[in-house]
Amino acid sequence: MSSFWSDRPFLIVLAAVLAVALLLVISVAVPFGLSAYLANAIGQLATFAVLALSLDLIWGYLGILSLGHGLFFGIGGYVAAMYLLKHSFEVTGKVPDFMQFMGWTALPFYWAGFGFFSYAVIVAAVVTLLISGVFGYVSFRSRVGGVYFAIITQALVYVAMLLMFRNDTGFGGNNGMTGFTVIFGWPIGLKAVIVAIAAASVVVLALTMVACGLLLQSRFGVLMIAARDDEVRLRTLGYDTLLLKLAIWCLSALIAALAGMLYVPQVGIINPRLLAPDLSLEIAVWVAIGGRGHLIGAVIGAVLVNALKFWLSAAAPELWPFILSALIVLVAFVFPNGLVDLARFKFHRPLISRRVSSETPELR
Repeated sequence: MSSFWSDRPFLIVLAAVLAVALLLVISVAVPFGLSAYLANAIGQLATFAVLALSLDLIWGYLGILSLGHGLFFGIGGYVAAMYLLKHSFEVTGKVPDFMQFMGWTALPFYWAGFGFFSYAVIVAAVVTLLISGVFGYVSFRSRVGGVYFAIITQALVYVAMLLMFRNDTGFGGNNGMTGFTVIFGWPIGLKAVIVAIAAASVVVLALTMVACGLLLQSRFGVLMIAARDDEVRLRTLGYDTLLLKLAIWCLSALIAALAGMLYVPQVGIINPRLLAPDLSLEIAVWVAIGGRGHLIGAVIGAVLVNALKFWLSAAAPELWPFILSALIVLVAFVFPNGLVDLARFKFHRPLISRRVSSETPELR
């Protein structure tokens, strides 16, 4: 498998991401530069791109469609919200809104330690690995795949959403959690802080792209593609596909949780709607539109679709569902491999699909 360092489109997208990160870093240090609004929008787009990469890793390169990745995104988001609320409460002394609503005088015992960012990161990683590991092991050991796996993952995220709607869980209930005022001791509303969070999100996107590229060009990446194209043959050759799929599934979940932790400080709120099946479906749409099985396809799809959504949400929100549907139909019938086909000027006749990737690389 050729090195991704020789992949010109990948390098162009990576260079663009790094250029945006540099521009954001400069905007932190100087009074002029990008506005807080634009920086915040860029930061959110970067987190969506990281989220799309997490799904592309498991769907595009391993052939496992998950319609429940919003669960891991939500886990990271809720843990980040708990840190922000606890930290803000310790600094300002202001009682969180959901505590006032419930008539509580103190946070639940399981909030202990969330005033420390390192503790929140560890909790997010442990909870994500526990849920994804147990669910993935049971599913892959039973050889559940295809549409059945997709349906089960969507049911899982739906159950999580219903749980978070309960007001007595201590996670904000149906109103969610908001009122974040401080992050790392700094007022979260300062322009410099907003731009810095956005810059961190873009840097994480670049690092995720490089890390995924290194993984895919390794022997492990060859095995992933081989399992996607012919898992039975790979098992016949003596490879343990269970551990392979479980490892990538858990890694994908961790990346999604990381995206969630970056997303919540930028939007300033989290509620159970983040766990709605709609978002998990949209993630798959981003990857499909950009081109699954291509890292840059996931990034481009997530950025373009959400940028268009941001604009239409203000200009003509009622048109967005129709435009999204039209994009899906266009990709399905004309560009079966997403916008990557458009970039390569490969137009296809309607109703004729072709394989996402080339022949399985030789196993050495």
